[in-house]
Amino acid sequence: MQTSSPSTALTSIDSADLQELSSAVATAFSQRGWTLAVAESCTGGLLAASLTDLAGSSQWFERGYVTYSNAAKTACLQVSPMLIESEGAVSEAVASAMVLGAQLSSGVTVAIAITGIAGPSGGTAEKPVGTVCFGWALERADASNHITTTTAHFVGDRQSVRQQAVVFALRGLLQSIA
Repeated sequence: MQTSSPSTALTSIDSADLQELSSAVATAFSQRGWTLAVAESCTGGLLAASLTDLAGSSQWFERGYVTYSNAAKTACLQVSPMLIESEGAVSEAVASAMVLGAQLSSGVTVAIAITGIAGPSGGTAEKPVGTVCFGWALERADASNHITTTTAHFVGDRQSVRQQAVVFALRGLLQSIA
């Protein structure tokens, strides 16, 4: 598993940028014959909705899990309750477990996971509002999984944090498959 250091993303989200990123994902997956699943917490299905807004997405988008509660993360994605308790639901360890659970349970080539604190409340000094953890899993030719995780810190209101997280997830996906 690779982990990178925390980063800060742009606060301005243009719907045309989101559409462009979603289209780039669609093209890449269609050309490769790959399939995608997403596991979302703080974005509440916004990533899946952005991707399935595209005509033809059923060719490469397999499914989305909205696992907003810790119980859902455990039941749907097999995230260990002990891991959630020890690391917190907003952690790269949980994002890694979520993305692996999504990939294995759906049988897809690639999966994305997002877990974070969109606000306006729920943040702490260690994990302030706007903290979002991501995971990307890519099945390799030998059927092993390559998982990458990172944490980003976004600013803005709840909707802005959620939108930034979706854009960040898509950019990270495109970088990981380039």
